Amino acid sequence: MNLAILILVFVGGLIAGVPVAVTLGLSSLCYLLAAGIPLVVIPQKMYAGIDVFVLLCIPGFILAGNLMNSGGITGRIIRFANALVGWMRGGLGLSNVAGSMLFGGISGTAVADAASIGGMMIPGMKKAGYPADFSAAVTAASSTVGPIIPPSVPMIIVGALSGISVGKMFIAGAVPGILMGLAMMVTCYIIAVRKNFPRQPWQGVGELASSFLGAFWSLAMTALIVGGLLSGIATPTETAIVASVYAFIVGRFIYGDLPLRAVPRIIIDSAVSSAAILVLVGFANVFGWILVSERIPQMIANAVLSLTDNKYLVILIINLLLLFVGMFMETIAALIILFVPLLSLAQGVGIDPLHFATFAVLNLMIGLTTPPVGVCLFICANIARLPLTPVIKAIAPFLITNIIVLLLVSYIPALATWLPSVLFK
Repeated sequence: MNLAILILVFVGGLIAGVPVAVTLGLSSLCYLLAAGIPLVVIPQKMYAGIDVFVLLCIPGFILAGNLMNSGGITGRIIRFANALVGWMRGGLGLSNVAGSMLFGGISGTAVADAASIGGMMIPGMKKAGYPADFSAAVTAASSTVGPIIPPSVPMIIVGALSGISVGKMFIAGAVPGILMGLAMMVTCYIIAVRKNFPRQPWQGVGELASSFLGAFWSLAMTALIVGGLLSGIATPTETAIVASVYAFIVGRFIYGDLPLRAVPRIIIDSAVSSAAILVLVGFANVFGWILVSERIPQMIANAVLSLTDNKYLVILIINLLLLFVGMFMETIAALIILFVPLLSLAQGVGIDPLHFATFAVLNLMIGLTTPPVGVCLFICANIARLPLTPVIKAIAPFLITNIIVLLLVSYIPALATWLPSVLFK
């Protein structure tokens, strides 16, 4: 009965459009009241959920991304991406995907990517003659590359939950992220050729070199982050702080586009964003504790294993479950609630933890572009000033492409584990 109350309140909150963090907290509160458990459990479990050192990465990387974005990074990255691939058929669409791949290595979040890249690219693509629905769809789809290519906020969460090295998680996402971006570029090109989208003239080697030099300091931030982790000089948390200082120096003194008067507002906005994530982590930890106390993880594992203990079928079942959950639940909440029990299930049939973590994050990123809770879909549809339906139709080919990449990563472990095994010996 108590579990039924928890599920009913949680599902009802999601259907009503209540923010996920509030829904998690409210459903947990109702369960505790019905079960007669002291409410002091809520602050205790919330604190336990966020009292993890590696989570300090999150405010650091969010601040670094906001500083770089306010310091002129987005325009420079788009200019370089446009010079690189903009001359091909559907070049602005290809530039959109390439820009997201480059920007994703700085922001670490799909929402930041969708808002920043979309705010510039969607109006520009519409003005150049691209359909508004395609412009919004390609922006939403490509924004999901951000949390796969390092750094990645969801992978930080996974590291905190499982004890898997955050550095290894970052590197494990590199190959799948690049593969995902290239696959979407191929899809974009095929659509562009079929629908005869416009193309731009080749701007010359001079523009390519000039745009690269302009974006160099922005792109070097990814190298700084990855280099710090691989060398062992800095922990992920220390790397995030160094990245924030670097972002301030580049934006203020090299690009000159970051006014000092804007810094306090950027810090406040970053703090608010970080607090929102950590509150979500805290409430999700309470919710997860309730599920563990009700033995839900064991029930999930037993239900799956009663069907099959074949590793490849278990991978398929996990993917289907996460794809379904990703349609309705925010990524971080889904990870906190489901990752640990599904990891135990995966390890039980011989799946490498790093491999599982990689395709689980990739899976939930796809959920950001699927209705009804596809946050990136809503952002891009709003920028394009379109209802959601035409954007959903236009994004279908990209969803199919991303699911194909997901299956490749799920069934070819080396795509996730090979690079970390080479770099972390």
